[in-house]
Amino acid sequence: MKYISIIALLAFSCASIANNSLPNNRHIAVTGTAQLEAKPDLAVVQFEVQSLKAKSIDAKKDVDNRVNDFLAGLSRFAINEDNVSASSLSTQPLYTYDDNDKQQLEGYSANRRLKVTLGDLTKLNDLMDFALSVRIDEIESVTLKSSDEDAIKDEVNALAVKNAKDKGTSLANAFGAKLGHIYSINSNSNNSYYRYGANSDIERIEVTGSRMKSKEPGRYLQENIVFTSTINVVFDLVIN
Repeated sequence: MKYISIIALLAFSCASIANNSLPNNRHIAVTGTAQLEAKPDLAVVQFEVQSLKAKSIDAKKDVDNRVNDFLAGLSRFAINEDNVSASSLSTQPLYTYDDNDKQQLEGYSANRRLKVTLGDLTKLNDLMDFALSVRIDEIESVTLKSSDEDAIKDEVNALAVKNAKDKGTSLANAFGAKLGHIYSINSNSNNSYYRYGANSDIERIEVTGSRMKSKEPGRYLQENIVFTSTINVVFDLVIN
């Protein structure tokens, strides 16, 4: 039984080596990382409008009228139709139950969601105030973004690649070798997150439904967005 166990262990070890993605020759595996920061200059705001009426058509008309009032006023914020999504609509009956657990129809609800991209953050507070003034029921979320996001991601990826090359070259030289051809590149990971705290005048905003919490009401700026990239690569090693 012991001999069988040893044979099985050897077979497993050989299979593991065969499935290993690393080359059989001399090599070095490194991880390149990089990060860049950007100031947000766009705000994506999501709104919700609801109505409850005795008839479904009346609930829909009420919601449509309020959405139309909202859309009609967006020009003052330099927001055009390309930066607005307001096509979704849902209607459904609303039931309640009496003390005898009997179902009763209370009416029909209509619901529309809107998404607006604002290019001037100084107008963010005014936009939300305007939305509530024309009876938009809820401010669901506020997401601040950078208009240069795609370019920044490309740049941070290039920096992560350079970091991997620099690390590999430095380590190879330290052991009297040279960095050879690249053997493999694993898929890189990109992330972005908000960084707060370096500037006390910049706050974090949290929006949940129509209730907003912030240290200083009326200020909705985030200090910066941090873009990160990580890439795993394997290089051949050339021995002098």
